[in-house]
Amino acid sequence: MSLDDATTQFLKQLAEAGGRPLHESSPEEARAMGVVLRELYGPGPEMAHVEDVGIASGDGGTFPARVLTPAGDPRGVIVYYHGGGWVIGAIDEFDTLARKLADLTGCTVVLPGYRLAPEHRFPTAVEDAHAALHWTAARHPGLPIVVAGDSAGGNLSAVVARRARDEGGPAIALQVLVYPVTDCDLDNASYSDPENQLMLTRDTMIWFWDHYLPDPDARAHPDASPLRAADLSGLPPAVVLTAEHDVLRDEGEAYAERLRAAGVPVESERFPGQMHAFFTLVNVLPASARAIDTVAAAVRRRLS
Repeated sequence: MSLDDATTQFLKQLAEAGGRPLHESSPEEARAMGVVLRELYGPGPEMAHVEDVGIASGDGGTFPARVLTPAGDPRGVIVYYHGGGWVIGAIDEFDTLARKLADLTGCTVVLPGYRLAPEHRFPTAVEDAHAALHWTAARHPGLPIVVAGDSAGGNLSAVVARRARDEGGPAIALQVLVYPVTDCDLDNASYSDPENQLMLTRDTMIWFWDHYLPDPDARAHPDASPLRAADLSGLPPAVVLTAEHDVLRDEGEAYAERLRAAGVPVESERFPGQMHAFFTLVNVLPASARAIDTVAAAVRRRLS
């Protein structure tokens, strides 16, 4: 299936706006592109309470987080780790998405601004993600916890879910993995398909990995490539979303299959005609709303 019309038109507008490919940019230039995209999303739903906090990480550093609480008594709390290849992305750029998730699920959403590479290479993002989970559990005792994220954030969600299992907590009710990075193999079928070289390309993923974890041999560590973990049994139920035209499609679907084989309940869906990043293009691509509704419905079912 080809890309849907809305995506084709969006890519045409990006091309007309010009600009260098991500992998030819500096991290600072790449981060500036995210600020431009943020303007397209518009404001999200009103929240009953919004708080910006600082969280201490295990290495003595700190990082910011935003806590968004909808009206009413929260039925749970979602820790949402944003995407961006561990190099780009910021709290403000994911605020609209977080507000939509809070509004549709009735959950408080914690949006960690984990520290980015190359200034902070692996495993800093993992340690910050782990710290955000423990901070959330301590701050919201008694509420069920969902970990969620897209792309590199999906990677961090998978990693903290496994670490929580191994460490005996905090308990996680559900993991939501949206086109997650699960492996360091840059030569599988979805990476090699020329139809998948769109907003995220093979070259861009090489650029991300080189900034995040330059040593290719070290990338096989399960805290970087969760698909390579020896044992995935006993993990929380999972929702895994992938996009048809995405270099990360195959590794996301392979992770879903490994979870199933290990006895973990999994809901998975491939969104036809979609590219990487479609989920976070809130109020830009119609498929984003459908995917957010899918995630919200799964969260409500799990927490009901």
